[in-house]
Amino acid sequence: QVQLVESGGGLVQAGGSLRLSCAASGRTFTPYSMAWFRQAPGKEREFVGYITWNAGITYYADSMKGRFTISRDNAKNTVYLQMNSLKPEDTALYYCAAVTSFPGLSGRTDPARYGIWGQGIQVTVSS
Repeated sequence: QVQLVESGGGLVQAGGSLRLSCAASGRTFTPYSMAWFRQAPGKEREFVGYITWNAGITYYADSMKGRFTISRDNAKNTVYLQMNSLKPEDTALYYCAAVTSFPGLSGRTDPARYGIWGQGIQVTVSS
């Protein structure tokens, strides 16, 4: 059983930066891609971006482009989310997720296509 554990969240002032980590543990782990989602209170889970495990190809939600960067370290089974120029509206519970096969072009942003999830980590941006 693979487990995903997020870390690195916390409280930051607007304009600041945070780097989230998501470490996979358990049996041999070779996902097709890993993604970050976020969910603010009262809102639906929102796609942030993803990275393919082998080629390192990234794709971001339009609102995240230029501020957020996803990277991975295959040797450490870890994916990262670097968040810069944070805004109060970025406040949310952030989740990493993994999919083991190609989810389809439309499915890559759909949380229902991801079968492995971390427990989530809180990011709070103060104004």
